[in-house]
Amino acid sequence: MKRPIWKILSALAAGVALTASVAVPGSAVPLKKADDASFAERTVAAMQPGWNLGNTLDALGPDYETSWGNPRVTRELIEGVAAQGFKSIRIPVTWGQRSGGAPDYLVEQAFMDRVAEIVDWSLDADLYVLLNVHHDSWMWLNQYSENPEEVDAQYTALWEQIAERFADYPHTLLFESINEPQFVNGDKATGDALLHEQNVTFHEIVRSSGGNNADRLLVLPSLHTNDEQDRLDALAATIASLDDPNLVVTTHNYGYWPFSVNVAGGTHFDETSKAWLRDGFTRLHDTFVSKGIPVILGEYGLLGFDRHTGTIEQGEKLKFFEEFGYLARTTGVTTMLWDNGQHLDRTTLTWRDPDLYRYISSSWTMRSGVASTDQVFVRPGAVAAETITLDPHGHTFAGLYQGKTKLKKGSDYQLSGNSLTLSAGLLSRLLGSGEHGVRAQLEVRFSGGLPWRVYVISADTPVLQDATGTTDSFSIPTAFNGDRLATMESTYVDDGSNAGPHPWTSFKEFDDAFAPDEAAGRIILRPRFFQDVADQRPVKLTFHFWSGDKVTYTVVRDGTAVTGTAG
Repeated sequence: MKRPIWKILSALAAGVALTASVAVPGSAVPLKKADDASFAERTVAAMQPGWNLGNTLDALGPDYETSWGNPRVTRELIEGVAAQGFKSIRIPVTWGQRSGGAPDYLVEQAFMDRVAEIVDWSLDADLYVLLNVHHDSWMWLNQYSENPEEVDAQYTALWEQIAERFADYPHTLLFESINEPQFVNGDKATGDALLHEQNVTFHEIVRSSGGNNADRLLVLPSLHTNDEQDRLDALAATIASLDDPNLVVTTHNYGYWPFSVNVAGGTHFDETSKAWLRDGFTRLHDTFVSKGIPVILGEYGLLGFDRHTGTIEQGEKLKFFEEFGYLARTTGVTTMLWDNGQHLDRTTLTWRDPDLYRYISSSWTMRSGVASTDQVFVRPGAVAAETITLDPHGHTFAGLYQGKTKLKKGSDYQLSGNSLTLSAGLLSRLLGSGEHGVRAQLEVRFSGGLPWRVYVISADTPVLQDATGTTDSFSIPTAFNGDRLATMESTYVDDGSNAGPHPWTSFKEFDDAFAPDEAAGRIILRPRFFQDVADQRPVKLTFHFWSGDKVTYTVVRDGTAVTGTAG
């Protein structure tokens, strides 16, 4: 078998004193000078974009790779990730479940070998690799405040073993001290102090372990990998105290929480969500990047994707990722997409949502125009002109198309500034017989970037029916009539107070408390919803649909029995 290029380079580096960076064909990064102060910045920049091998080596269960539903990792998967345009891979690893007890806390040899094998495949594919300590953060590392001596002993033993195993690996391998660090007791200031101790311990262990670990890039997180200014300031103090040019900052970003999971009415990527995202990137840039300290967003995405990507409406999530990529690029932050198997099909090596990946990948290099919506709902019996607002992101409008056909300005649409109005005549033609559902797909094309797709949907007001069931199994027979459910409000009939989970808001969490099932013609109320609903106290549900229609329904829980009434 061909000897991996990184192993050849490591051998050369061990025997040759280099006074300048030397680019070697096939290697992910030039060989570095020991005194190259910009090495960390250049390396992290070259890692953009990155991808997470999520829910695999970090999974909990009898088979550490497949317990959470993913197939075993193959060389072909790693090469496929590189072929998709990714330059780096983050390999989350949960070590504690594969380690022995005190005093040695030995990692199982087979597990260490398997981790090394996947690291080897990744380096062979010219990917930078970020290796970490993952769910250990909440399984035992979070007990540091309660049992510091034991936790410190295990943490030290773990990193000594990792550092020893990978000491001679090239500088394209990076170590991350802890994933999402957290502690069971204490306020944030206490947590910052405890994390400082753990990061310092990690730094001392790796730097004293020899080989390339003497100046390997080490990645340090903030408390909870949070990007609030206080958390960043605490991490900045740790980095200043270590006085090491080869340190990298990491945080995570899953967007503004109500939007990220679709709760509290967070159905749209609105100005609040945009500001939240923008402010986070600005803090990272101003606190670290502008001072020469590189930043890796070790995970990003939307939290609702943990259930499925349909928890967030398609156009709204496309706008999120387009904006996210632009902000990362303009602030100089490297990003690593969290993928626990919901994005890249690891067997076929195809994207489960190709449109989503197009927006993610295009955002690495350019902006794309978007619009206020990707859905235009039309009532078959009352067709009227519909207006959407364009956000060209620096481009100019280049036409409205249906397939290869360019539609006509004037008769088919009007453009006034960024207001695009689809004529009643065009919509009537597209509706045809008026059958409910998507009747046409249009494309708004701009002078650059991806076109924005607009779906013309024939819809009437949804109709709900009476139903009976139990708190473990209750669903509302629903004729969606082409419409799509956006969110649900829940309030008590007697006083209008909020009912169900998340009592601080009337709007419940999509797919956690309720879920549409259009194929089966029903809306499901989850057992989670009824756990927080008072007995024998009628609850008014208001279903908000994307067309703008609202439909009300009443449910009453009586022990485990549930009765639902339409209207």
